[in-house]
Amino acid sequence: MRTRALLSILVAGGAAAAAGWGLAAPKPETVFADKSPSAVPVDVELVIAVDVSNSMDPEEQALQREGYILGLTSREFLQALRNGSHGRIAITYFEWAGQYDQKIILPWRLIDGPESAEAATNEIKRTPYRRAPRTSIFGALQFAKPLFDSSGYGGLRRVIDVSGDGSNNMGPPVTIMRDEVLAAGITINGLPIMLTRGYATGPSVPNLDVYYEDCVIGGPGSFVIVIKEREQFKEATRNKLVQEIAGLPIKPPMVPVQARSRVYCY
Repeated sequence: MRTRALLSILVAGGAAAAAGWGLAAPKPETVFADKSPSAVPVDVELVIAVDVSNSMDPEEQALQREGYILGLTSREFLQALRNGSHGRIAITYFEWAGQYDQKIILPWRLIDGPESAEAATNEIKRTPYRRAPRTSIFGALQFAKPLFDSSGYGGLRRVIDVSGDGSNNMGPPVTIMRDEVLAAGITINGLPIMLTRGYATGPSVPNLDVYYEDCVIGGPGSFVIVIKEREQFKEATRNKLVQEIAGLPIKPPMVPVQARSRVYCY
C-alpha cells in the first residue's frame, strides 16, 4: 500500500512539475509526422541523437561516431533495409550536450542502398569533433521531437535513438519530455555508455542502464543496448541500428523485482 501511495505521489508530482515548468500536457492525438502530399514514404524515420558532453572523452567520441558510421554501412544493416516494406529509411543525426546545445550534423537523408548510406556517413565523417558542458537528455528529446514534422518523409515508424554516458543534469525532468514524445507516437531507444574510467572502479553512473530503461526509453518495441567495454561500440551500435530498422521485438531479460536497482528519474 505504501508503494502504491508513493507511486501516486510521484505521478501527481510529475504532473505538477510539468505545470511548474510551463510545459503543455502531452496530447495523445498529436502525431509529429510530415503529412504533406509530397512526403516520401519510408519504413522508418530515424533521429540519431549523440551525446558530446564533456564527460565523453575524445576516444569515446571517436568510437561512438565510428560505431554509427560502420553500422549504417554494414552488411547486416543494408540487409535489414532491403527487407523493409519500402526498402528505404530516412535519417538525421545531431549532437547534443546542455539543454540548449544541439547541432545537426546530418540533415534528413534518404538511405536506400550502399551508395546513399556511404554518402550519408561521409557527411558525418567530415564534421569536426566538439565537446560541451552539461548533459540534458530533456533538451535532446525536446529538440528531436519536432524534426519529424517537416522531415519530407512519411515513416511507418518514427524513432529517436539516444546515446549518452550520463543522466539528465540540466533542465526539467527528462520524464516530462519523454512522455510528450511517446504521446506523439514516437519510440525512444537508448544506448547507455557505461565504460570503466581509468581513475575509478566502475562507470561514472553505475545504474545508467536502469536509468535509461525507467526514465528515458519508451514506445512500441523500445529497447536499451548497453556498452560496457570500448570494444563493444561497433557491434552494439550496429545491432541497435539493425534492430531499429527491422522493428523486431526484443525479449526483455527476466529480473526479479527485489533484485533490481531502482533509480530516481527526477
